[in-house]
Amino acid sequence: MRKTMRAFMRALAIAITLVTLLSLTPTAAAQQPRPRVVIINRVPVFDPFFAYPFGYPYPPNYVERNYGYVKLDTHRKDVSLYVDGGYADKIEKNKKIALRPGNHDIELRDSDGRQIFQERVAVMVGKTTKLEIPS
Repeated sequence: MRKTMRAFMRALAIAITLVTLLSLTPTAAAQQPRPRVVIINRVPVFDPFFAYPFGYPYPPNYVERNYGYVKLDTHRKDVSLYVDGGYADKIEKNKKIALRPGNHDIELRDSDGRQIFQERVAVMVGKTTKLEIPS
């Protein structure tokens, strides 16, 4: 009985050690880079038929004083917009986006994920950068 108990305790200690060591080693999923998250702000639209009932948390003209705009001039509606490598929006929804000032990589990809357009643009506060995308 004593030998059996000692063998069981030894096997249990080895199992706990192996589980601890395996949980500490990084897996392949943990080594892959995380996708970048890019925050864009939609351009506000004045709608006289919809009154927002709550207080607006930002001062008036906050976006205009802190952001620049990128306007996309294209006839394609089936492409996705990527800013700095991160998914931003569908083109059918957003033709003008507000971005923080600085240099940004703008990409358009079709529904299969193939890149159809790429350009690096400089965004300045209060200015609109227009991108003409060939059809």
